[in-house]
Amino acid sequence: MSDDSLQEAQEVLRRVFGHAGFRGLQAPVIAEVMAGRPALAVLPTGGGKSVCYQIPALLRPGLGLVVSPLIALMADQVAGLVQAGVGAARLDSLTAPEDRAATWARIEAGTLDLLYVSPEGLLQPWMLERLSQVPLSVIAIDEAHCVSQWGHDFRPEYRLLGRLAEVFPGVPRLAVTATADARTRQDIREGLHLGAAREFVASFDRPELALSAERKAGTGRKRVLELAKARRDRPGVIYAGSRDGTEALAAELCAAGLPAMAYHAGLDRDLRERRLAGFLASDDAVMVATIAFGMGVDKPDVRYVIHADPPASIEAYWQEVGRAGRDGEPAEGITLYGAADMAWALRRLDGQALSDEVRAVQVRKVRQLYALLDGAACRTAAVRRYFGEEGVADCGRCDNCLDPPKAEDLTLQAQKVLSAAHRLNGRFGRGRLVEHLLGKTREPSAFEAGLSTFGVGAELSAGDWRGLIDQLIFDGLLREDPNEGRPLIGLGDAGAVRAVYRGERRVEGRLAPRHPDGSRDAGATPARRRRDGPGTDFEGDPQLFAALRAWRRAEAVRQKAPPYVIFSDRTLAEIATRKPADAAALSRVSGVGESKLARYGPAVLALVAGEVPPGD
Repeated sequence: MSDDSLQEAQEVLRRVFGHAGFRGLQAPVIAEVMAGRPALAVLPTGGGKSVCYQIPALLRPGLGLVVSPLIALMADQVAGLVQAGVGAARLDSLTAPEDRAATWARIEAGTLDLLYVSPEGLLQPWMLERLSQVPLSVIAIDEAHCVSQWGHDFRPEYRLLGRLAEVFPGVPRLAVTATADARTRQDIREGLHLGAAREFVASFDRPELALSAERKAGTGRKRVLELAKARRDRPGVIYAGSRDGTEALAAELCAAGLPAMAYHAGLDRDLRERRLAGFLASDDAVMVATIAFGMGVDKPDVRYVIHADPPASIEAYWQEVGRAGRDGEPAEGITLYGAADMAWALRRLDGQALSDEVRAVQVRKVRQLYALLDGAACRTAAVRRYFGEEGVADCGRCDNCLDPPKAEDLTLQAQKVLSAAHRLNGRFGRGRLVEHLLGKTREPSAFEAGLSTFGVGAELSAGDWRGLIDQLIFDGLLREDPNEGRPLIGLGDAGAVRAVYRGERRVEGRLAPRHPDGSRDAGATPARRRRDGPGTDFEGDPQLFAALRAWRRAEAVRQKAPPYVIFSDRTLAEIATRKPADAAALSRVSGVGESKLARYGPAVLALVAGEVPPGD
């Protein structure tokens, strides 16, 4: 961008969105689009991807067209833009006929700045024909990883968006996503016909997000309840792997006094929308959801994401934990996992009609995820390396950084497990295998009691043996046969097993922690123990902050809009700290653009002055 163009873009950023300057790679991405060239931008969740196409849409002549995968996501973005004084609308299956007609009238009159559509709606022949008669400023493909068959949310209809290069040949196209490794980025390029478009890949670091992972005990439901209850009064998302699982967990959380609700694709659409609206408007609600909830959440103040069941890949993991802390305040991503989860993920892939190449890649992605979850390395650094970052340092805030696991040499114990599984010929599950190692099988047969492995495992507890069996499954040294719901344990990769038998491969693992006093904070994670929650560095007036939030909540109810599209918590905290005395001072607060200053300035300034806001 020339100096004049950059200054113009920064002026729009300040005047419309209320921000003093661009972050990260926003400026060069905007410059590329302003020059009329296509681009691919991979920016972290909460990193301001939308600004990269919204500002060019406001500066370039014509209508900005945004392709988005979910109605909820479109509605959220449109609501935020309208609050900022931008002419924005969406066309989707829920748009009423009269609203649809009004939107087209605004498009034809040239008074609409941004139009949000789904890929399915855009690719209708009549829609393409009608839009081809309208000057377009930019075409943005949001959540562009959906284009790729290597990605975690592949949607075939996204693949068809490559046609846009032919239908709108002179319009710059910007593909944006928060999660795409090198192979996925190449697939996005090919699928969208981006050719030699420049690629902008920001760091995947999320310094506000503290990650932790724990092996499950049983189903893990009791642990989820402990974690959620310890985070009472904070908005959170809990991901479960099944519709029934979301319903059961939500019911248990409600019984424990938490304002929880279930969300999944099997619910009536109106009920889903009411629950989503309730969650977005709440300061403390817990949404228990399947991945149907994934990309549709733009709520900035989610303080934690708990995976009651693990995601499908590292890409999905980063997308889903990325729902927390979008406002830049401290947040947590906690994942519970077990060997049975990995076995289920691999079985699910076996049941899909995939090419051998795609299946091999997806199997590798599953194993990479569980290697990350069960590993001892810095979790954030592992994610960043996975996405191709180099020179990555440990984060210092995840559980492995704050409470490094003490790896012990368990090669001898691994040999015992493998030998026992071999001698029992894969006919028993993990419980019976542990009993065999401990010599505690009830009424063992003469054959079993005579095996050299019977009772050789007295040095470890039953829990430690179970943990080691899980690790050996993660490592591919053991395999779990589903056996119609009664899993059986057998040997895994033959070459790897032989290497362990011969002592050529060392097995290191973690034994269950033993606390000197036997105590444990049920809701604690290392990250939570280090920093007790968001806003610990807040130095503003807490009473003013509470009053501002109460005013915002009432205003949101009046407008039937999410509170955060009015002002974010970060903006309210800055107001409560700086206590602006007049409109000029308030305009210098991040997040207060001209439209919001005119609309809400008098009420906010009255609250700062200790007065009753106008209209109350």
